Amino acid sequence: MTTPLPLSLFPFLLFIPAFCFTICHANSNLLCIESEREALLKFKNHLIDRSNRLSSWIEGGDCCEWTGIVCHNSTGHVNQLHLAPLSEPDEFATNAEWEAYYNSLLGGKINSSLLELKHLSFLDLSNNNFSSIHIPKFFGLLESLQYLNLSYAQFQGAIPHNLGNLSKLQYLDLRGNDLKSKSLQWVPGLSSLQYLDLSFANLSKATDWVQVPLKLPSLLELQFVILWFRKCFIFDQLIFSLHGLLSIDFSVNSLEGPVPDYFGNTSFLEVLDLNLNNLNSSIPNFLYSLNRLHFLSLSSNQLQGTISSAIGNLSSVTHLDLSENQLNSQIPLSIGKLSSLKLFDVSENQLNGQIPSSIGELSSLKYFDVSENQLNGIVLEIYFSNLTRLTTLKASQNMLRFEPNSSWIPPFQCQTIELGRWQLGLKFPYWLKFQKNLSELDISGAGISDFVPIWFLNLSPKFKYVNLSYNQLAGGISYLNVKDSVDLTSNRFTGPLSRYNNLHASDPIGTTIPTLQFLILSNNSFSGSLFELVCHSLSRGRIEVLFIDKNLLTGEIPDCWNHLESLKILNLGNNNLTGKIPPSLGRTGLHWLNLRNNSMFGELPSTLQNLTNLCILDLSENHFSGNIPAWIDDKLSSLTVLSLRSNNFDGYIPHKICDLQYLQNLDLSHNNILGAIPNCLSNLSAMAYRRYQKNYQFLWASTRTTLISFSALLMLKGREDDYSATLGLVTSMDLSANSLTGEIPKELGSLVELRSLNLSRNLLTGNIPDEIGNMELESLDLSMNQLNGEIPSSFSNLNFLNHFNVSYNNLTGQIPTSTQLQSFENFSYMGNHLCGPPLTKHCSTKRSPPDVANNGSSSEGSNVNWLYVSIVLGFVMGFWGVVAPLFFIRSWRHAYYLKLDHVSRKLYVSWATMGM
Repeated sequence: MTTPLPLSLFPFLLFIPAFCFTICHANSNLLCIESEREALLKFKNHLIDRSNRLSSWIEGGDCCEWTGIVCHNSTGHVNQLHLAPLSEPDEFATNAEWEAYYNSLLGGKINSSLLELKHLSFLDLSNNNFSSIHIPKFFGLLESLQYLNLSYAQFQGAIPHNLGNLSKLQYLDLRGNDLKSKSLQWVPGLSSLQYLDLSFANLSKATDWVQVPLKLPSLLELQFVILWFRKCFIFDQLIFSLHGLLSIDFSVNSLEGPVPDYFGNTSFLEVLDLNLNNLNSSIPNFLYSLNRLHFLSLSSNQLQGTISSAIGNLSSVTHLDLSENQLNSQIPLSIGKLSSLKLFDVSENQLNGQIPSSIGELSSLKYFDVSENQLNGIVLEIYFSNLTRLTTLKASQNMLRFEPNSSWIPPFQCQTIELGRWQLGLKFPYWLKFQKNLSELDISGAGISDFVPIWFLNLSPKFKYVNLSYNQLAGGISYLNVKDSVDLTSNRFTGPLSRYNNLHASDPIGTTIPTLQFLILSNNSFSGSLFELVCHSLSRGRIEVLFIDKNLLTGEIPDCWNHLESLKILNLGNNNLTGKIPPSLGRTGLHWLNLRNNSMFGELPSTLQNLTNLCILDLSENHFSGNIPAWIDDKLSSLTVLSLRSNNFDGYIPHKICDLQYLQNLDLSHNNILGAIPNCLSNLSAMAYRRYQKNYQFLWASTRTTLISFSALLMLKGREDDYSATLGLVTSMDLSANSLTGEIPKELGSLVELRSLNLSRNLLTGNIPDEIGNMELESLDLSMNQLNGEIPSSFSNLNFLNHFNVSYNNLTGQIPTSTQLQSFENFSYMGNHLCGPPLTKHCSTKRSPPDVANNGSSSEGSNVNWLYVSIVLGFVMGFWGVVAPLFFIRSWRHAYYLKLDHVSRKLYVSWATMGM
């Protein structure tokens, strides 16, 4: 948000072009100085002026009448050069308008002949294109300069230090260039300086800046400073010796830690902008004592804790922005004391409690934003009774209730109302009827169960954005006069789409010009054909996003997409559409095409290869047939998601798919695909290296209130889920339920970024490759194949598995021991010859040799427990070696008994002796 200038600076900022050109026209009877005219012509000759913007600069002419020249009233000396181009075209400008603008930018070199303009006090070269040159050092010799604006002129290199010689300079703006400086010792020479803007200058090595204020006390006159450093922390107490500072902008920086207490010394401060830094801790109390503040922005930091009731001391503040922090208190009642407050933004925090009734005392309030907090309770009509100037009301994503009297007439005329997730009652809010200036409206998820009234459809010719999603609105919509974005998701709307043929805006002469960008009608009961909507309503428009998924559409997709060159997202999934893909779909600018779960058929048209920006292609759950075309890689090289699941594709997996370096999710399951799995699938870079994974783009409506993110419905971990915010983190390959043969390529083990692999329900043979165990899989399904051998011991390394299935193969042996493999149920292993936990079947201590006739597997019936065998043999040997001879040979038996008697006598004598 642009920082407003404090009122006390307006006398200084009188160097405005309109005033200057007024002076110039008053000098129409004066002729410029000849030497200065020649100097200007030399200056022009070194410029590049593609649009001939300086065509009035001709030999012999009066330079006081030339474009951009202002001469002094009485002397005729050139004292001002206004050479900034016209402002940029708006967002709706044509390519021709943008080309004309770029041609109007001056470039080339800057001739030192400008030194002949001894009385030059004002020089503006901003917003041109001097990308190949540095700021000329001779600028430091233009002693009369009071105003120098080189902003966004694409200068580069070092800032010339002799600029410090410009002792009369009051205004210096160098922002938006590719500049750098190792030192700012030249700054003290600018003894008259009142405005300094070094935004985006690379001052990361300007270590002596903190000493500048001590070296020249005259810099205490500096009133307005914008030091917008790039990745630089220059924040020292010495800078705050500039007691006369009125404005400080340290936004978009790398400031860390708590807000320093140095600001307590800047008692005259009117503007303080510290947004987009890394400041943490709480809001310091001394900020509440800066009672001259008009503008305070601490947004987009990491501030925590409470908003103190002392905030009521900031009686002069008109702009208060604390948004996008981690504040977790209530909004204090003292907020009502800020009688001058025009903007109040505390959105995207963790504020709780109710909206204080004192908000109703802010009679100057225009912009009110408390959205995305944890506010709760009831909002009463009286809160708005004095808010007659309110134009923006944003409070979505809270838990608030507002049910005014049916006769309530709001005292304000808002342009933006966002009350998403409020409870607004069952009836459509009647008080909206009195909002004649509405441009943006969000009452999504508001518990409304009603029909959309006719008066709402005719409400405002200025509507840019309407969001009525996630209610229980019913009936048909005859038309909607909305320029940019319509979201009717998840309601009970019915009727044919042909009724949307008035989705347009009218120009002054009454002809219709389609302008709609976003049309989102998902999850309703719209029926009928697409023909009227696509071929009549949207044709030749600038539609970018079209969602009509989860409806009751029938018939074929019409072949009239040629003129929708701006279309980026088309989602027609989950309908009853039939027929083939129309060739004209390939002549759009699609990034995402979803035709999932319809009844479409035929081969893929070759025109789809023209969709070179396509990231997501989902044609699953249809009846498409034929081979998977080889041109998918040659032309659709940006694909990240390719889902052809549940169709009738046949033939082989084309090797060209292996060259899709950004492909993160490949689903060819439930088709009739034959042959072997290509070894080259290991070349899918995004499944092997994180650096190849794409960041999914987000598309915004021009109103800033509609965000469409890429999403995909993926079958992972045995279930189907919709991935949106985390889609960029998901990698999967599903080739299940086909007729694939041969062995699993060991090369797949190199896809270390792959998280889900499903090869089940095929005719795969051979052993499971050891390399699979080196992956970081979260889901692995190899079930219902003809795999044999053992589960590789490397599977013990699969520590992230939460879905695993190898059932119904010919696997044998012991299940490897790990923290994961033993956590799955028995059905993950059934239909094999496996043993060991988690199965109840125990494994023998020694495995029998493999049965070669049985594909290398061990025969369960041939297992022998050698422990029992050894016990039996020991018993037999002992019996027949000792007991049997004693039984059958008398002499041995007599000798045995005599020996036994002798031993027992000796034991008796020893015992008797010990007893004595």
